[in-house]
Amino acid sequence: MNLNQNKLKASVTLLRIFIGWHFLFEGVVKMYNPEWTSFGYLATAQGPFDWFFAMLIGDATIGWVNTLNIIALMLVGFTFTLGIFERVGAIVGAGLLAMYFLAHPPFPGLTQMNVEGSYWIVNKNLIELVACIVIYQLPTGSYFGLDHLRKNKLKTQEQ
Repeated sequence: MNLNQNKLKASVTLLRIFIGWHFLFEGVVKMYNPEWTSFGYLATAQGPFDWFFAMLIGDATIGWVNTLNIIALMLVGFTFTLGIFERVGAIVGAGLLAMYFLAHPPFPGLTQMNVEGSYWIVNKNLIELVACIVIYQLPTGSYFGLDHLRKNKLKTQEQ
């Protein structure tokens, strides 16, 4: 393995761990905050899919939406931080980020409500979504993570 490949793996590994930490932190904070709900974010959704997000805020659905959001955040957080099943985490993370992006798309002409910063087309959700795609294509858990330990244990058992 050449030096450039090692540098790439190390860089993607850091990206994976940092994004994992971000997702895990967000999930834990939401789980332990009894006041947190996704209602406000979804209720102010705008753009071409605002009708879809409006359907999610009903009394029968908002509890499920909140719970699934927390579970998805923590799943991505654990898989990325620990470096195991990271492709599953990358798919879940990209899907979650796509939902966040589409709920409040930073399109010209739309007033940005309930979002951090002021963006035009590209925002932090879209950037992190693309990073999840990179992690899916270049998984690093077998380089540094529990996947590495799991594969080494399997090799040892086969010998």
